[in-house]
Amino acid sequence: MNNSNSYNLLKTKEIIAILDGDTKYGKYEFKDGTEIQIAMPYLSGPDLCGLSTLFGLPTTYSSGGVNLSRWQYLDNLMIYCIKENRFSDLLAYLFDKKQFSKMLSGHEVDEINEAYDHITKSIIQEINGILFFVGNELTIVGKQFIVKPIGSTITVEAPKIKTIDREYIKSISSRALDDVERKNYDSAITKSRTLLEETFCYVIELKGNIPSDSGDIAKLYKQVRDLYNMHIDTTTDRRIKTLLSGLNSIVSAIAEMRNKDSDAHGVGAKRINIDEHHARLFVNASMTMSDFILSVANKQI
Repeated sequence: MNNSNSYNLLKTKEIIAILDGDTKYGKYEFKDGTEIQIAMPYLSGPDLCGLSTLFGLPTTYSSGGVNLSRWQYLDNLMIYCIKENRFSDLLAYLFDKKQFSKMLSGHEVDEINEAYDHITKSIIQEINGILFFVGNELTIVGKQFIVKPIGSTITVEAPKIKTIDREYIKSISSRALDDVERKNYDSAITKSRTLLEETFCYVIELKGNIPSDSGDIAKLYKQVRDLYNMHIDTTTDRRIKTLLSGLNSIVSAIAEMRNKDSDAHGVGAKRINIDEHHARLFVNASMTMSDFILSVANKQI
């Protein structure tokens, strides 16, 4: 059984109920006596739609309208991620410590880490209790989540660096502009932001470094500036200073827009409506920024 097919073993209602936060396994007690449920963070309908769109499966949640059940949203996303060979990425996202921030905040770092380790290990054990009866187990090899036959050994190859070039930038930007034409502004913003993140990660890896925090675009941009000596100093021409300052503003705006306006976070009080010309500006700014960063990297490599 290849690993892609093995992930299908996780597509049961029982395991989906674990992953979307429905199933709980008792309490975890902190040193101060406070307790939290041993469970995955609860994912609402809008959360699941946002998550689907984040992984490339555009999904919307209609407030007050007719929607799928939560398990159906997650099931559809799981099918998509298996097809796109991104199921490990999905599990890594769901189990990431940042997803547990609401549950674990308010305690010291050591307590947070201890609670996170206990909760995630407990949940994986519960999943493995289900997989046991089909002779498989969920395990983490390196940074990848693998479903494998119990007791078997798996070696995971290091992923190859995705090549980012001007044709790739043009292709993604063109798709984002198509979204704008179809008035799917949320999807256009997500594609543009993802393009910028991928470009940052690519040029960081070209220097032989590991991206500091894939997903935090501001941190990635800071790492790019450090690696490629893009800081503004007293000897820099005033016009270049203005240009570089503008680039900083572009990244800040994209990171902020992604958090408030993109389709990766469903609907909520912080979302605001954007117009076509704003979405088009957003796409073009991301394309220009990506092309500039790629040019800087190509000059130094």
